[in-house]
Amino acid sequence: MEPVLVERHDAVATVTINRPERRNSLNAAVKDALRDALAEVGADAGVRAVVLTGAGDHFCVGQDLKEHAEGLGAGAATAFATVADHYAPIVRSLAAMPKPVVAAVEGSCVGAGLGFALACDLRVVASNAVLATAFSSIGLTCDSGLAHTLPRAVGDARARRLVLLGESFGPAQAVEWGIDADVVEPGRALAVATSLAQRLASGPTAAYAESKRLLAESWSRGLDATLDAEGAAQTRAGSTEDHAAAVAAFLSKERPVFAGR
Repeated sequence: MEPVLVERHDAVATVTINRPERRNSLNAAVKDALRDALAEVGADAGVRAVVLTGAGDHFCVGQDLKEHAEGLGAGAATAFATVADHYAPIVRSLAAMPKPVVAAVEGSCVGAGLGFALACDLRVVASNAVLATAFSSIGLTCDSGLAHTLPRAVGDARARRLVLLGESFGPAQAVEWGIDADVVEPGRALAVATSLAQRLASGPTAAYAESKRLLAESWSRGLDATLDAEGAAQTRAGSTEDHAAAVAAFLSKERPVFAGR
């Protein structure tokens, strides 16, 4: 069985963590395949939106602890090389991919799984899903970008509580605290996420890429630098075929059709 599945339908690629018998826990084979699959769809000009999900009843419960325990036998440096080799590039791909990424979350979304979901641009979460940081329960700290994404979503104080206590929480709480998500009936996350991705795939892909970059970099810029960056990005977006076609459609009172160029 392939550890990660990639399916393409028109301009949408669905990337599925495919280890349902272990709640999609992350062993070396899954992490290698997921890192490579995300790099591939990110570079594929024919893909204009991506859905990330897990096979079966769960999204992802994070690191496979059995494999991790075996790695510890060879020393901490060996066991934790996966952070740089896998988790960091996976999260960078999700966050910096020049196209929208939607997470479809069912069941457990824990540890690195939560980090992956928060690195996506949008989330669709089943109402009975269970989310948690979980790292402190095994004597570890954050990885998978959670030290960056979680406080930006829920605020510093709430993030400290979620990380230090490791308490699980549900989608309704997540939305109340600031984690943007569409909450849907159990079993509907993938269908709704796919519909959302199809809508995004028919949009102005180049403009989406510029917007993602501006929003990500705004945290490390002051206002003046952001204004300059916006000006440069707007010029690039304004030079696309999509912008010219959309303006022409507006003047003709027609619905714009975006080609992603």
